[in-house]
Amino acid sequence: MPLFFFELSGEHDTMCAAEAVRCIETETDSFCIVAQGPGYIIGSFDDKFSIPIANRISLTRCFGHYLGSFDVNNLLNVDSIKIPEGSFAIRVKRFKGMMKSIDSQVIIKKLGDILSKKNDVDLERPDHEVHILISDRLHIFLNNNMINRNIFETRKIGKRPFFSPISIHPKYARALINLTGVKKGDTILDPFCGTGGIVIEAGLMGVKVIASDFDPKMIAGTLENMNHYGLNMYDYDVLDVSDITKRFDDVDAVVTDPPYGRSTSTGGESIESIYKRAMMSFNDILKPGGYAGVIFPNPIDDSRLILQQMFIQKVHGSLSRHYHIFEKRA
Repeated sequence: MPLFFFELSGEHDTMCAAEAVRCIETETDSFCIVAQGPGYIIGSFDDKFSIPIANRISLTRCFGHYLGSFDVNNLLNVDSIKIPEGSFAIRVKRFKGMMKSIDSQVIIKKLGDILSKKNDVDLERPDHEVHILISDRLHIFLNNNMINRNIFETRKIGKRPFFSPISIHPKYARALINLTGVKKGDTILDPFCGTGGIVIEAGLMGVKVIASDFDPKMIAGTLENMNHYGLNMYDYDVLDVSDITKRFDDVDAVVTDPPYGRSTSTGGESIESIYKRAMMSFNDILKPGGYAGVIFPNPIDDSRLILQQMFIQKVHGSLSRHYHIFEKRA
């Protein structure tokens, strides 16, 4: 199977790589992660899975066929790199300022001299973009799959017809969904739907979305936002989180961002009590082996669900988001 190089966005130390691996695992029938380092992973899988992976991933800049990795002090083997017929251009990215002493223009010239022996240079509209990531080594790959990450900006909370000031960025909502491993056609529930940021991303992925919230204004607003993006809600209701199992059948995944107890109304109930009731409901409504992606302001463990991963994202001041990935015991 061919090797693919994923150039990660670098917005989080561990979540970017974890999301990429989970997307590969979810969309392929066979794969292998062969290497991982600062700002990248290298995976092996069939070409036919590239587009499905590109269509769902959010914390990767681009990925494509891997051409090789080289030590900066020994570029002799760069001569072995070959690309398909057609014109090319070389693009260089330095991951978080690594190897500042390396002159990227020297590397571009050396590789360009080699490739131009058989391929024409076209800096404006090349047939192939050859990317170099300067990280722990020089990693070279063809950019076959550029991720349109700007599209997430068009769905930020202020761009929706109904919004409140508290919501995670669409790219992180998408990443949280991806980390649960849901597939197109699966059913996902957000029982604290708020303004619908998570269900919008899930709907765009072809997932059957269910939304609930104890505030009827949030349900109405979520429906308005879904309609704005041309999406249909599979099911919805105004419900307290303890009542979701009375209304909905088993779901493949729960993905949600519950209130943190600061600016969000909790109806007078302590935030700890809400979280405890929520975790009980998540366990009851998930299918065996199903996943829950939940954001809490602090680490939370629960004996009913297996905590598989947790990622911490500092927001401001004392507020941090803790992205939890739980699995229901089979």
